[in-house]
Amino acid sequence: MTMENENQQGQQKPSGKMKYIIGLIILIGLGYGIKTVMYNLHHETTDNAMIEGHEYPVIGRVTGYVTAVNVNDYDAVKPAQTILQFDNKEYKIGVTAAQGDLDLSIATLAEAKANKKAAEAKLHLVKATAKASKIANDKAADDLNRAKNLFKDHATTQKTLDDATAQYNLMHQKYAVAQDQITLAKQSINIAASAIKKAEAAVDIRKAKLKQAELNLSYTTVKAPVEGRIGKMTIEPGQFVAAGQPLFTVVNDQNFYVVANMKETQLENIKVGDEAEVSVDAYPDLELSGKVDRISRATGAKFSLLPPDNATGNFVKIVQRVPVIIKLNKSAKAAKLLRSGLSVDVSVAY
Repeated sequence: MTMENENQQGQQKPSGKMKYIIGLIILIGLGYGIKTVMYNLHHETTDNAMIEGHEYPVIGRVTGYVTAVNVNDYDAVKPAQTILQFDNKEYKIGVTAAQGDLDLSIATLAEAKANKKAAEAKLHLVKATAKASKIANDKAADDLNRAKNLFKDHATTQKTLDDATAQYNLMHQKYAVAQDQITLAKQSINIAASAIKKAEAAVDIRKAKLKQAELNLSYTTVKAPVEGRIGKMTIEPGQFVAAGQPLFTVVNDQNFYVVANMKETQLENIKVGDEAEVSVDAYPDLELSGKVDRISRATGAKFSLLPPDNATGNFVKIVQRVPVIIKLNKSAKAAKLLRSGLSVDVSVAY
């Protein structure tokens, strides 16, 4: 064996240090593989997931011109913070007019109540008059009977009988008139009571119109419904806005959640309450955790604009995705960093 062959054999044989490094690499790879296999045996993972948030669209409730816009695109806002202001002069006039109509209705109601009291007082008076008329009528009737008996006994004259008869007829007529006055007084009370009900209904209507006018006036000031951030503002001062027109959107940055679109073959191992780990592509160092909150009762394809129809002849079976809602645990850091729509990786333990 030549010296050159001996040198080649020496180079081909790895040294002890190299054997140690190769063995260490194999052990690390084997350990990582075992760890990955064990992890996958108790976790379902997907990268088809994203951060979602509650978005609150703000719609114009009144028609008018915008006089002020107090925020810019993507500004942070607090609940009830004034965002837009409409020209409210016409709505203030509407409130004044509605208040005037209400005051008039209240005055009419007061008048109707006064009329009823007057009718009740008149009824009391005519009842007293009728009572006196009845006494006079009864006395005249007694006098007439007495005169008739005396006339039969020839103890009085015809004139006395005629006078008693005339007096009785007069008192009886007065008593009849008093009874008619009682009936009229009762009718006046009923009419006054109806007028009161009508006036009360008018007051209720005017109150409702005043409240509506005040609501319309309040709608001229547009406020943020929740804490969060404004989306893209498309409204500028001087712009005319119609009632029902979308103005802007507020994204609530305090209650983000994750929608993980799991494969249908993964659902067997996932249930509500399972712990979940979430990693955000935009912030690799941000550690998020949460729990499975809800699992959709339909696949994502069912909510698409054109859901698939497997009854067609060109059917190709595709693994479907089912949305799984993961409620994130509270984190001040996450609330500052997260944005709706960010891509994430999700791992659910079972």
